[in-house]
Amino acid sequence: MSSTVTVNGGISFWYAQEGTPAPREPLPGDTTADVCIVGGGYTGLWTAYYLKKAVPFLNITVLEAKFCGYGASGRNGGWLYNGIAGRDRHARVHGHEPAARLQQAMNHTVTEVIDTCAAEGIDADIHRGGVLEVALTPAQLTRLKEFHARELAFGEKERELLGARETAERIRVSGAVGSSWTPHGARLHPVKLAKGLAAAVEALGVTIHESTPVTEIRPKHAVTPYGTVRAPYVLRCTEGFTASLAGQRRTWLPMNSSMIATEPLSEELWDDIGWNGLETLGDMAHAYMYAQRTADGRIALGGRGVPYRYGSKTDNDGRTQPQTIDALREILTRFFPQLAGIGIAHAWSGVLGVPRDWCATVTLDRSTGLGWAGGYVGSGVATANLAARTLRDLIQQDSGQAGPTDLTTLPWVNHKVRKWEPEPLRWLGVQAMYAAYRTADRQEATTHTPTTSPLAKAANHLTGR
Repeated sequence: MSSTVTVNGGISFWYAQEGTPAPREPLPGDTTADVCIVGGGYTGLWTAYYLKKAVPFLNITVLEAKFCGYGASGRNGGWLYNGIAGRDRHARVHGHEPAARLQQAMNHTVTEVIDTCAAEGIDADIHRGGVLEVALTPAQLTRLKEFHARELAFGEKERELLGARETAERIRVSGAVGSSWTPHGARLHPVKLAKGLAAAVEALGVTIHESTPVTEIRPKHAVTPYGTVRAPYVLRCTEGFTASLAGQRRTWLPMNSSMIATEPLSEELWDDIGWNGLETLGDMAHAYMYAQRTADGRIALGGRGVPYRYGSKTDNDGRTQPQTIDALREILTRFFPQLAGIGIAHAWSGVLGVPRDWCATVTLDRSTGLGWAGGYVGSGVATANLAARTLRDLIQQDSGQAGPTDLTTLPWVNHKVRKWEPEPLRWLGVQAMYAAYRTADRQEATTHTPTTSPLAKAANHLTGR
């Protein structure tokens, strides 16, 4: 067994590698801006970037409670991919064509992020190896084939369906019976992206104030303990931390996701595992996992631990419960049994925003100037970029600088979502949902049935997924 000591928390492994950034000054007092952005994660930073590039004379202020990238933007699995929460629901409500346009926009977004990082000199360890999603049971294989066919129907002609042998030629996941691969995905280092974005935004002339928690957002006002920013447009870009704002406790549920990073693997182990294409790796379980091969030769792997804390509470700088670390290690060794003795260098957690109908949204209320984007349900690395470009277009349209664009007419724009139930109903609901998913995964693994567990179907129906 390895003698590696697991670092628990400390925000994330990515910050352990990069170090936390030098602090920026808090808001010095009351001030004004043309646009005030609340939240210094990917959504807020990309929005500031695209607005300032489009309209250089805009006075833009970003307010961040901790430091830029403290939340999900600095803790995620580094999946830049084309998934977006809610596409299938939009197809049912608005029709196939609008939802297909949304999917095409997400496909393009992967390239947009890669190209913009290259243009701005942001080295975020990006490698476009695509996304490989594997099936390990007959029921998972049935879902995989259905998923693959659905993606093809939404215009993803480059996607490939692979058998067990072809899957092993890419990554030798123990017991994998098939997989689906798309080129619309890339691995990246989340903190390098967040730091690079913040630097690029400041270089354009955007003002960033850190250590400045916003306690209330109302039309033309963002209120903090240090003063109030008054602006015609105030944009809420707070994702999993939205519940901390006055009046927003039931808007998006802060779902917890946890990760581990192994110690660097030897060349012999990599030769055994494969993974030479550096694909991001996921599966078709109900309580699914996600992983990447890092630039320094580790496996970073994540999944659901404690899915939700009562009262929409968030973790303490990423600290993770020991049983969650054990559960993630079990997934790691189930996928790669040869790693049974490998050391876990780091474990951490973070929250992502989940709307009641599991649909991401981007909105600008033209009557108040209030806007928001988020509810990405774990697919935010790329979706935040599309949301930011959409907010840019909505503000330019509202201010009379431009008309409607392809982005402003996508079906997720101004999508309305009902609030989550009050406590203790939402805590009970989320706990029951993931208990059902884990039980369904165990049943499917032991019974070898080719059909999805009725328990998982019932959980999907009751929770609105």
